[in-house]
Amino acid sequence: MYQALRHSRSEFTTLRTIPYHVRQWGTPRPGQPPLVLVHGWMDVAASYQFMVDAMAEDRHILAPDWRGFGLSGSGGVDSFWIPDYLGDLDFLLDHYAPGQAVDLVGHSMGGHIAMLYAGIRPTRIRRLVNLEGFGMPATRPSQAPGRYAEWMDGLHSLHRGEMALKTYADLAGVAQRLVKTNRRLPADKADWLAQHWAQPQTRDDGSSVWQILGDPAHKLRGAQLFRVDEVLAVYQRITAPTLAVEASDDSLARWGLGYTLDEYHQRLQSVPNARIAVVNDAGHMLHHDQPQQLARLIEDFFA
Repeated sequence: MYQALRHSRSEFTTLRTIPYHVRQWGTPRPGQPPLVLVHGWMDVAASYQFMVDAMAEDRHILAPDWRGFGLSGSGGVDSFWIPDYLGDLDFLLDHYAPGQAVDLVGHSMGGHIAMLYAGIRPTRIRRLVNLEGFGMPATRPSQAPGRYAEWMDGLHSLHRGEMALKTYADLAGVAQRLVKTNRRLPADKADWLAQHWAQPQTRDDGSSVWQILGDPAHKLRGAQLFRVDEVLAVYQRITAPTLAVEASDDSLARWGLGYTLDEYHQRLQSVPNARIAVVNDAGHMLHHDQPQQLARLIEDFFA
């Protein structure tokens, strides 16, 4: 199994009534801003371990499990909303870095949230790195009635138990699932991630299975449309130098969302000080595929 080079410690704190798990590496240093890492959909904070191990500088790093993921609570809700993640991040920074600008890195969903946060609270961010946080395709107002109906239908499916996450007989099964999703993920890293991505649960009949650490409600598609005009208005207020990192595999083309890299690049033009970098021989989980290459890229940007 992969052996972590920099060991993290877990801390639990309450943010907006939600029990939040925050993973930390290193210790605070005078004059050095914290580095905050936020993960993507159906992922956990420990996902950044390989990139942290590859970093040359030993700095204070904070990485929360978003609400409803990992070891953080969900608050008993049956829907998750981007504004709640923004609020949680705001409270997290007030708790760990009051009055201080931080370096913020976000992957996928976390990258999208990081971009929005940097435009809403521009003075809180010193440097911003977006790892494949593309956002979503543009929508039309005429899609709203159908989207609300889809959301309500999904709620019924969720409460009937039809969105339950798959369970696995053992940890090896969880690791195999991770490798199936990412063909570049080595077996030793998959084994290490599996123990943070899932936990054993005892069934009513006494048998044990491994359960993914994600609330099934995350599978429910949001009720509100993705409004590009609003997103671009937020992007225009970002003051932090911004690095948008993409993998050499075109994730948007692979997902078939009807939204292209060219369109994403056009959106980035609304960010006052942004540049694009590409990590070679990597897919969407680029912090797993090329942690050394990514760590060098980020640290050079921070410097």
